[in-house]
Amino acid sequence: LIGPFYFREEEDGGARCVFVPERRHLNGGGSIHGGCLMSFADFSLFAIAHNALADAHAVTLTFNSEFIGAGGLDGWVEARGEIVRDARSVVFLRGIVTQAERPLLSFSATLKKIARRE
Repeated sequence: LIGPFYFREEEDGGARCVFVPERRHLNGGGSIHGGCLMSFADFSLFAIAHNALADAHAVTLTFNSEFIGAGGLDGWVEARGEIVRDARSVVFLRGIVTQAERPLLSFSATLKKIARRE
């Protein structure tokens, strides 16, 4: 019930992730539920790291987030981020979730690479 989430690769190789909030994404106070924003950020990690994960699967090893502002039904929610470091077995990332250029959530995480099985 939290999606659908979308992403596309930008010309610069980065990823742009978006979703359109609906009433079902709101909490009792009328703002986008924090769990929905955190799930969207977790989804976005894999889009941001898609080039670094070309030869591997991955799982979220650590995930940190800070709520910065409240979102509502007034436009799509977007996430962008960057790879801080791509090591042999882990990828370190950080990003921000925004709505109409207002920051809603900042996040950082570590993804653990797992070799693809044949």
